[in-house]
Amino acid sequence: MIIKILGSGCSKCQALTENTRKALAESGREAEIVKVTGFAEIAAHGVMSTPALVVDGKVVSAGKVLNPADIRRFLG
Repeated sequence: MIIKILGSGCSKCQALTENTRKALAESGREAEIVKVTGFAEIAAHGVMSTPALVVDGKVVSAGKVLNPADIRRFLG
């Protein structure tokens, strides 16, 4: 599983990254977490509001910081 965090690296992006790590640990799943900060690549995903969460190529959230429980729902 590949999870991408799309955003500029702001505090909200960092919070989403940390919550994603917690969700993975709580669910016992492993994934590669990739931080994407380039505007062109963010836009290529169709995201106009960050932070955004992409799981295996699918944008599952944009413009908000999800808590670990919400993120676990997208981990399958």
